[in-house]
Amino acid sequence: MLVRLESMDDMDKLAHVNAFFHRHMTYRLDSELYGQEDYWATPLESLGHGAGDCEDYVIAKYVSLLHAGVDDNRLRLVYVRARIGGPRSNLSQAHMVLSYQSSADAEPLILDSLLEEILPASMRDDLEPVFSFNYSGMWAGGSRTSVGSSTARLSRWRDVIERMSAEGIAW
Repeated sequence: MLVRLESMDDMDKLAHVNAFFHRHMTYRLDSELYGQEDYWATPLESLGHGAGDCEDYVIAKYVSLLHAGVDDNRLRLVYVRARIGGPRSNLSQAHMVLSYQSSADAEPLILDSLLEEILPASMRDDLEPVFSFNYSGMWAGGSRTSVGSSTARLSRWRDVIERMSAEGIAW
């Protein structure tokens, strides 16, 4: 699939990768799959189970888009507080989505494990960014200035990168 995507523009790559993982994975909790409260799976682990939670979808989509030729600077794994219970609700829970930004001043597009449709961030007022990261760095909230190395600050991210490398996924 990834070789076929290389010649497409980024928007087509986003659509194909997003649809692929929504077709081939179902949402399941880490406790059901791995017997752990929070486990960040590699794309091979997620596809092997045919399931994963929000982080697993995001990691699989992120890695696939990188290997399809999307620039790392355009992608961020975003840890958010997701409002649940409707627009007037004060309830929220931790969640992760993938964002794509075609340029520094463009509105981010959100790829979510819970929605098949890719939506602009302005249409996702249920999400409040806490921090974001990619292979190159880490950012607080919606900041454009990196606060440092994502692998130095996020042990689960560092761990999943090491496991992906051991599986033959090149960085």
